[in-house]
Formats: sequence, C-alpha cells, structure tokens
Amino acid sequence: MKRFTLLFLLILFVMNVSMGQTPSTIERIEPAFWWVGMKNPEVQLMVHGKDIAAFVPSIKVNGVVISKIEKVDNPNYLFITLNISAKASTGKFNISFKKGNDILVYVYELKERRKNSALRKSFTAQDVIYLLMPDRFSNGNPANDNIASLGDSVNRNKPNSRHGGDIAGIENHLDYFTDLGVTALWINPLLENKMKVLSYHGYAITDFYNVDARFGNNDDYVRLSAKAHAKGLKMIMDMIFNHCGTGHFWMNDMPEKNWFHQWPEFTRSNFRSTILNDPYATKADADQMTDGWFDTVMPDFNQQNPRVANYLIQNSIWWIEVADLDGIRMDTYPYSNKDFLARWCKDVLYEYPNFNMVGETWTSTAPNISYWQANSKLGNGYNSHLPSVMDFPLMYAINQAFDEAEGWDTGLNKIYGVLTQDFVYPDPMNLLIFADNHDLSRFYKAKGDSLDRYKLAMTFLLTTRGIPQIYYGTEILMSGDKSQGDGRLRNDFPGGWAGDKVNAFTAEGRTKAQNEAFTYTSNLLKWRQHSEAVGRGKLIHYVPEDGVYVYARYTDKERVIVVLNNSTLPKNIKLDRYKEVFSDAKSFYDVLNNSDITLYKQLKIASRSAVVLVVKP
Repeated sequence: MKRFTLLFLLILFVMNVSMGQTPSTIERIEPAFWWVGMKNPEVQLMVHGKDIAAFVPSIKVNGVVISKIEKVDNPNYLFITLNISAKASTGKFNISFKKGNDILVYVYELKERRKNSALRKSFTAQDVIYLLMPDRFSNGNPANDNIASLGDSVNRNKPNSRHGGDIAGIENHLDYFTDLGVTALWINPLLENKMKVLSYHGYAITDFYNVDARFGNNDDYVRLSAKAHAKGLKMIMDMIFNHCGTGHFWMNDMPEKNWFHQWPEFTRSNFRSTILNDPYATKADADQMTDGWFDTVMPDFNQQNPRVANYLIQNSIWWIEVADLDGIRMDTYPYSNKDFLARWCKDVLYEYPNFNMVGETWTSTAPNISYWQANSKLGNGYNSHLPSVMDFPLMYAINQAFDEAEGWDTGLNKIYGVLTQDFVYPDPMNLLIFADNHDLSRFYKAKGDSLDRYKLAMTFLLTTRGIPQIYYGTEILMSGDKSQGDGRLRNDFPGGWAGDKVNAFTAEGRTKAQNEAFTYTSNLLKWRQHSEAVGRGKLIHYVPEDGVYVYARYTDKERVIVVLNNSTLPKNIKLDRYKEVFSDAKSFYDVLNNSDITLYKQLKIASRSAVVLVVKP
C-alpha cells in the first residue's frame, strides 16, 4: 500500500511539472512581525509567493482579525490588513491560505513593545550628531567583507569600491565617540544594497527589512544600538523612501504596474526641488522633479499608491521599534510625493510624539527650506509636519565666510546675513547645522592658516542655534574635494583597518595638528553637553564689524558670550558697544582656556581666533 501511495504521488508530481505547474509557496511576508499596543491597530502585510492571490487568508486567534484583503495586478502578491486589538496576546499564530484543498500556513508573530516605547526621547539642539559612512569607518569583521550573492567585492585601492567597514567596526569604537564628546550617531544606510557597483554608500536599498550582510545582520544593528545607548549615544537611522535599487526583487516581480513611476523612456529627475514651492512652476517640471528617477539604477517609488505608502511608513515604524531608534534622517526629502511625506510624519509622530526627524532639503535659500519644516509660515496651505530640516544656506556661508575678507555681505557678515533670515522658519532652533557631510567637499583645506579656520568654524558651529552635525574625520582634519569624486569625500578613517600604518583613533597615532584639532573640538563638545544656554537658549547677535562677530546664547539661568575674530590682525574690543550681551558682568569662565577671567572695558583677542565666555554669577 505504501509503495502504491508513493508511486501515485510521484506520478502526480511529474504531471504537475509536465503541465508547467509549480507548487504555490509563500516566499515572504513583510513586515515579518509586528507589535501589540501600537496606537494604530492596523498593519498591512505584503504577501509574496507564486499565485498567492488565488488563496484566501484566514486567522483564528483572539484579538486579531483580517480587516482587508487586496489583490493587485500581479497574482504573486496579496496585501492583507490586520486589525490588532490592544488586548491581543503576544506570541506566534498561524495565517492560513486556502485554495480548494490546498493550504499554505505562515507563522506570524506579535511582539511586546519596549516599556515606554511610545514616549521615547529624540535628538534635540542639546545633542551633537556624528555622521559616519559605515563602509569607510572601521572594519571590525573581515570575514563579512565579500558576500558572493551580493557582488561588488572589497577593493580599498578604488575610491568607489567597497572597503569593508561594518557594524562591528563601529561597535569597537563607541568609546571614541564618547571621548570626542558627541552624543548621537547618524550612520549612512546599513540596509542591503545588492548592486553591481557603488553599493558602498548604501543609498540604493534592495531589502528594506534587512541589514546588508557585508555590514553584519539585524541582530548586530540591534546590539550596536543597545551598546550605544548604554554609553549615552543616541541612534539616528538614515532612510530613503524616494527610491530603491534595481537589485531589489521587486524589479523581477513587480507588485503593481504603478509601484514605481514609469516613463515612456528613462527620465531622470531635474533635481530642482525649488519647483515645488515656485508659484510659477509648470506641472511638467514638477512631475519630472518628483517622478523622475534619481539615477538609472534607482527606481522611483510611486507613494500615491496607498500600498506603497503603507509599506514605507510601516517600515520606518518597524525599525524604530526593532532598533530602538532615537531619530530618523530622511534622504532626498522633497523628491518624494509631499502629501505622502506629510502623512509619514504624522503617522510616526502619532506613535512617537517626542520623535525628531530631519529631512535632507538641499537648496541654497532659507525660504525654500522653510517650506519643508512643520508649520511653516511659507507653506501656502501645505504643512509637512516634519520637525527638522537641514540648513544648507548656513553650510554654504560657513564654507565661504572664513576664507573671505570682511565686506557688506562677505566674511562673517555672510553668516550674519543667513541668520537674519531665521524669521522664515517656524523653529530655527531645530535646524540641523553642519560644515560638511558625505555629499560635500570636506571643510578642512590643508593650506594656509587652515587650523585657525577650522577652530573658528567649529566654535561657531557648536555655539550658534540649531543641532550641530560633525562628519567623521572632520575632528582629525581629514580633507577631500568633490571635484575628485564622491569616493574621495569618504576616505577610510585611519586606523579602522588591521594593518593601517596610522591609527588616528589614538592620540599617539595623530599628528600634532590633528591632536590640536581633536582636543579643541572635544573640549568644546564636552562643555556643550552641560550648557543650558547653548542647548536650549535664545540667540542675540551684533552686526559684525571689522572682522569681529559677537553673539550670545542665554536662558534665565545662564549666559554664554562668543566672540569670533576673522581678521588677520589681533583686536582690542571695547565692550561698550556690546552692553546688551555683556551687561554689567565682569567675571567670566573662559571655556577655551579653562580659566576664570575678569573683564572691565575691553577684551583682547588674537587674530583668527575665538573666545567663548560663560558669565559667572
């Protein structure tokens, strides 16, 4: 009897194969698990498997019901919406898929949220963010350098190849961050980039739910987050919802015809985000801006498709819960559909009301950037709900001001002029400020009085309004010009690889100039951690005169006065002009010299230098 049964099954299998029939399977469900106790009780599941749309899903578990089933163009996809009661039990349960006598079973899981997850705190102006590119920071696990299935192997001799940095390398240097004095880490994307070339930068994601195996895995990322938190470091995840990479499995089996923006022929974005708040813009230009592809290998998401929108929004919430995130930086912000972006912000803030998110809003003028910040006075009826935006106008001013002679709108007056436009922002204190990042020429230029220039800029960056961000290696005077290619802006951190001749993670491995820059920056950063005036205070400033810029940060409890001398000459500054900030104070703590000083009528300041004073009670 057993032989007959086996023979029958074998014949049936051969018949199915000969007729071109492949057994139905469930390839994946995303997200693979969810949580009990979210404010929004619904979660959309994307089910992928051969002919899965022919199956009817069902659940038999208390507290969980299927509220919606959606079939789409492709029979290999099914979208299921679960409604999860607050009283539902955590644990695993079966989702059954039935077609006639065929039944497929997927074991789904509901997890318990961390205590007070919804009330998590986020990054603020009291923090300083350290931005690093994981492939270029440190290689802590050489065994994962090359993964055959992912391609694009390691070659440190080529600036645009992978170099092997990973999560383990970051974890190995957590003490370096605390020694420096930064309080948050923004790590360029860690998710899978299964791309033939240029996968190192991470911005062509091919799996939104898994860390790239060359960096480690999801457990490694979760562990890094936990260890960073234990050392007082916040974790900010870099996300991209405008596009993915062509190596994503969707490109071989697209869920819907309109999952991505399609054009009769390849159409690249015009990259002009100012079109979106241009009162005279044409629809054609606006469509090309948001619907054109960022690159030939970066398919552009159609976030007006509600299932695409749900997928992306849920993905960000999933990572907040999984990795215990403290913030999100969203790449290419204006390139996505702006109504989708507003919904994304609202949905995230609905779950995490204290959460901060910053968008990359790369334009050169304050009004255009203000448009994208929540409650903008220039929104013209649109509210992005995005708490923070990146202050590119100030970045441009910082890079120019310390190289220019003082004039009406040059030198420090350029910085002053940018800050006078803060009235267009609903919350200028929540702007992300920076001198450089992974897309820009590095701030440090190894020529002339470059170290003095560095100190002036760093003093300003760490004492003005906003949330400062430092790019990895800036503190050790790494340089790189964009004209030489993006790979040169992202050179390896010296000492991050076994066998490196120089180890800049240690004082012994740094040059005299590097140690001077590191110590100067570290002292400022550590003092800043405890300065209420700089972290939460108001700003008042004077028009720069003769190369000298004076401003103050203050609260009811603390007043900090900053003097920048951009001139090549020393100055003897009379305090009468600056009574509004100095008032009647005579006793001060000199932050940069770690000493107490007394001032009466004047302040002497060396050429190309800064003074930071805390008024003593």
